[in-house]
Amino acid sequence: MMELKTDRSIEQMRAAGRVVAQALAAARERARVGVSLLDLDRVARGVLREAGAASPFLGYRPAFAPVPFPAVICASVNDAIVHGIPGDHRLRDGDLVSVDCGALLDGWAGDAAVSFTVGRARPADLRLIATAEEALAAGIAAAVPGNRIGDIAHAVGTVCRAAGYGIPEGFGGHGIGRRMHEEPGVPNEGPPGRGTVLRTGMVLAIEPMVIAGGTDDYYCDADGWTLRTVDGSRAAHAEHTVAITADGPRILTAL
Repeated sequence: MMELKTDRSIEQMRAAGRVVAQALAAARERARVGVSLLDLDRVARGVLREAGAASPFLGYRPAFAPVPFPAVICASVNDAIVHGIPGDHRLRDGDLVSVDCGALLDGWAGDAAVSFTVGRARPADLRLIATAEEALAAGIAAAVPGNRIGDIAHAVGTVCRAAGYGIPEGFGGHGIGRRMHEEPGVPNEGPPGRGTVLRTGMVLAIEPMVIAGGTDDYYCDADGWTLRTVDGSRAAHAEHTVAITADGPRILTAL
């Protein structure tokens, strides 16, 4: 069910979004060669705890999942696209890391993701990350009253395809509010001018995912959560929670 948010509700979501931004910044700052993904999760837990926020990720179990998600962040490395479970893997020089985090604060949710490299970056990885961020910016720019969900999808997909990258089919953004996942879904590709009309008060999580190898194919790892590229190429993920307002899109998960 989609709920249009009031100005006050959007301000409350901004507070949750700020906590998400702080957790992502702290995890990124901690990410160094030799640091484990569990360490990044511990850092994010600390930020949520200090803010009095809960995690919408921890214990989350959608229909496809064999077990509840055991962490407050998704940490996806190299060929992992999204939903990576933080474990004992220690970051290596040149790793590409995507961290996704959410927060629940005073009954409202925020959700965002960032990709970055550790140590010496490969130029190809920097281009991949830059494309994910450019696609996110394009999707946000299309999030204005009177447009449709398809306009966001088209804006995102156009940037990704122009760069020659793949887009994992069936995964994209979503409405967000009192729960992390609400209607409507926000695809990362599709024709413009179709789908739900965007209205003031809607809040969406827009999240491009790009695959370097150009294929759209992926598979689910043995853990039942992590999505990986079939060809072993690297992937990047960028996300913000965005409110649709009469004055244009407002990013709620910025610092």
